[in-house]
Amino acid sequence: MLKFLVRILPVVIAFSLASCASKPSPHLVRVSVPDQKMLVFEHGVEVARYDCSTSKFGLGDRPGSFATPLGTMQVAQKIGGGQPSGMKFKSRRPTGEIVRPNSPGRDPIVTRILWLRGLEAKNRRAYGRGIYIHGTAEEHTIGTPASYGCIRMRSRDVISLYKKIEVGARVEVTTNRFPAGLARGATDPAPVQKLNLPPGTLSPIVPTPGTSAPPPAVSVSTPSPRRG
Repeated sequence: MLKFLVRILPVVIAFSLASCASKPSPHLVRVSVPDQKMLVFEHGVEVARYDCSTSKFGLGDRPGSFATPLGTMQVAQKIGGGQPSGMKFKSRRPTGEIVRPNSPGRDPIVTRILWLRGLEAKNRRAYGRGIYIHGTAEEHTIGTPASYGCIRMRSRDVISLYKKIEVGARVEVTTNRFPAGLARGATDPAPVQKLNLPPGTLSPIVPTPGTSAPPPAVSVSTPSPRRG
């Protein structure tokens, strides 16, 4: 009997681990590019919403484009848990330097990193390109397209998101607007007000309602590869 248990125990453990690994995440993070907002759903019910910032270079997944990829991705890695707010990261490692929000001339990746992996052909390069959800020191730009491809958040908000979702959570980046007047605690909304764009074109920058205009166009020839 003991020999039988010794032989079967590794199989039971492996099966249990496989079952845990295949368990789907209850969380969905949906990012609206025209609204520059993020909604978080748990089992289809909204549990949080945040302002965010996608790329000022438009949408796409081309290498070197500094664009934010569209479509469904998932959180592949979570980096920075337990680090203080404002911790600067370089090559996904904490440097020990704390950068205060809106420090003049500073635009590092700070606080937390959620590294995304694409699940569709149109965003298959996301992981290799280093597309993250992360904190930014340039908090005054949140709510407008201002990143170098990543999805930026205020430090307090990315800490909150980091605590709420797990590795494997789905992240959807869409050109749909969120329904007007969507109340907190609402169920997962169906896509509405889709922007009709010719196939293969980048999405235009649409200002958030209540703002005057999108930021001016920026040349794609001189972005810093160290920013997200």
